[in-house]
Amino acid sequence: MLHKILPQRFSRRLIQKTLFLFISFCSVSCSNDSTTATQPYTETDVDLGTHKLRTYQVQHQSKYLVVFESGLGDGHLAWNPSGNSAEVNELAQAVGSDILLYDRAGYGNSGLSHTARNIDRLRSELEQIIQQKAQGRKVILVGHSLGGMIIRDYAIKNPTKVAALLFVDSMHEGYNNPVVEDYIYQAMYTQFGANFGGTLEARELAEDIAYGALLPQLPNVPVVALTSMKDDATSQQSDLLNGATREQWYQAHEQLGIGLSDFTHIATVNSGHYIQLEEPELVIENILLLLSKLPK
Repeated sequence: MLHKILPQRFSRRLIQKTLFLFISFCSVSCSNDSTTATQPYTETDVDLGTHKLRTYQVQHQSKYLVVFESGLGDGHLAWNPSGNSAEVNELAQAVGSDILLYDRAGYGNSGLSHTARNIDRLRSELEQIIQQKAQGRKVILVGHSLGGMIIRDYAIKNPTKVAALLFVDSMHEGYNNPVVEDYIYQAMYTQFGANFGGTLEARELAEDIAYGALLPQLPNVPVVALTSMKDDATSQQSDLLNGATREQWYQAHEQLGIGLSDFTHIATVNSGHYIQLEEPELVIENILLLLSKLPK
């Protein structure tokens, strides 16, 4: 169903490698920016009435807020693998903008919700997060895997609130096959139990793919799509389960650019599905690219 079949548990070696690459890139790109050397980090809950979602934010009142949306099975640690607030500060420093990460329901320190955890619901909760945290600013949305479909739905339904979009190996109905829902659900259930956020979201995957197929084109804002074309064991398994190919994965992401005047599609063979962990500099470079296209 998804390109990623099971949530990846990050090994110590991969985390160390990621942090080294990330910090090295940050030291190059931010060495002359003393204004963001001491970023204020806050960790707060957003109360949705039925449950609370934990947010992790660096706030300096920049013109735009960069919001990160994680994939199936992942909380905010997909962007902050060490779990350390210093790493969130470094990410904000690298992109030179305020940032917001959060855990959806059933992940990390967020509360549990037993409403259907489909794209429509997840987008609605993202809307409430942004309403409370953006302070009227436009957002740049960065979405990985399932998170890519969530930010896509948000942008379509809130076009005036979105400045730009970055899709990181995003789920897409042009590749993902609804028949794999039961496989992923059972895998999540077996590994994490019934009340894990990823298990509850996996139960809605077939519906999400059908939902995605009905979405209109994106609003005409700058968009970048990153696609992993690495031929590794994970991508081979994903292709087999979805009855598709790497080329179909690439072409699905090409569809994100339909009707847009500023669309950039970048394929990489240097990282697998977790581009943000294996090539964090590629993600940062393209957030910076999007920011460079926007009014100052």
